[in-house]
Amino acid sequence: MKYTVSVIICAAGKGARAGFDKNKLLVPFQGSTALEKSLSAFDFPTVNEIVIAASHEDFSEISALCKKYERTSVVLGGETRSASVYNALQTVQSDIVLIHDGARPFVTREVIERCIQSVKSFGSGICAIPCTDTVAVAEKSKIQSVPDRNTLWQIQTPQGFFRENILAAYQQAIETANASYTDDSSVFAAFCGKPVLCDGAKENIKLTHASDFADNTARCGFGVDTHAFGKEQTYITLGGVKIPSETGLIAHSDGDVLIHALMDALLSAAGLKDIGHYFPDTDEQWKNADSMKMLETVVGILAEIGYSVKNVSVSVQAEKPRLAKHIDEMKNRLSSALKVDPTAVGITAGTNEGLGYVGEGKGITVYAYALLRSGK
Repeated sequence: MKYTVSVIICAAGKGARAGFDKNKLLVPFQGSTALEKSLSAFDFPTVNEIVIAASHEDFSEISALCKKYERTSVVLGGETRSASVYNALQTVQSDIVLIHDGARPFVTREVIERCIQSVKSFGSGICAIPCTDTVAVAEKSKIQSVPDRNTLWQIQTPQGFFRENILAAYQQAIETANASYTDDSSVFAAFCGKPVLCDGAKENIKLTHASDFADNTARCGFGVDTHAFGKEQTYITLGGVKIPSETGLIAHSDGDVLIHALMDALLSAAGLKDIGHYFPDTDEQWKNADSMKMLETVVGILAEIGYSVKNVSVSVQAEKPRLAKHIDEMKNRLSSALKVDPTAVGITAGTNEGLGYVGEGKGITVYAYALLRSGK
């Protein structure tokens, strides 16, 4: 038998715990809004209609947002989640109804289809994942009991049912009005029977607090730099460490080719211009400048636009001098400037087996990779 499917998305809440001055589902989030992401997740051919329950305050904005989605309509929600779902249930027409919290924008099609299949097979489908932490029942901050976690599940949405069953259950719940329900499975359990669990996903989290809306997108960048030997000097500077050498590296600053490549990687990851823009070799203030100070300046520039360093990886190609015994000191110097743990700084060194300008000992080339994250 071929079943039709409706989806109800709950979006009538205030989201007070998030601390925003508007509905948390309508604040900017990863290029759109949480509501749009939730709506897009259900916008595929298996779903015949989508109904969004919205508050009176947000009704116009949500209605405008939904115009680009076919088969989508908006109904007025109620004072409680249960009332909002009940209002929406009275409008849907399909055989199967999935009810989903708009604050779970990371739900996948795979999870949705498992939920639908569970309804077809068992009459209900409650997306959930098993608890992996120990859970305690407490009173006044004192543990009273510890249930067996092997019997505990974290309930998610969507939650699916045959429409006639969940509508009848909600009608009874609204009529009795003597109990509060935090989700649809509780309503179903009270008036229909024991609902059946189906596999949810760890990624299907619910956005609740302001920190949940933080942009945790990582951004990567690549940089490369080369300097030639030839400066009358008895050392080179790499990663802020002075290393004995027959000759120095030719450069406008101190010639720290490792830091120069790393700075370009960091700036590239943030979508900014290269080091020549920020530290031009035509500017006398950077003549013989300490590249470590320049790196600290770059880290400050990144912080101003909301980025910090997650980790970096550097590959030094040099026939001479030998670098192995200096790498730990370089890692420590760089980790301090980048404000990361030394384990987040990777440095490898190799030769070119006598090939090319590196192999001939004419210069050093460094390749650098950097990963940034939003925030501190």
